[in-house]
Amino acid sequence: MLELDLQIASDGADLPTAAQFRAWCAIALRQRTADSELTIRLVDETEGRELNNSFRHKDYATNVLSFPADVPDELLDIPLLGDLVICVPVVEREALEQGKTPEAHWAHLVIHGCLHLLGYDHIEDAEAEEMEALERELLAELGHPDPYADHE
Repeated sequence: MLELDLQIASDGADLPTAAQFRAWCAIALRQRTADSELTIRLVDETEGRELNNSFRHKDYATNVLSFPADVPDELLDIPLLGDLVICVPVVEREALEQGKTPEAHWAHLVIHGCLHLLGYDHIEDAEAEEMEALERELLAELGHPDPYADHE
């Protein structure tokens, strides 16, 4: 079972529906056999910049921030995965600049963030290749093009 808390703290021109967010999370998390619980918070640039600065020491708003749950060992069997913070204006701007449909870009960033909550990363080249291959596969299942096609 997937428990999704969707918090909307930003006005977007055309935000995805709660059902879309849920579907994107479900496909990204389906490899997990246990129940999953997460929060997605949609923010404006001010909040996005503050969070990116506080947690990554980068003074700009980024598209998605992932905050995996820090669960004590004795509670490891609880379903809490963590939180995603997505900056609406950044996502909208990037989709336009990169020539992507807003839906495809939203789907990519939600899947990307969920994979981070599962422990995937892209710091090392081998890790990045594994994570990006999975993103491509999941997005293709949804009918979306390769999000990295123009960036390699």
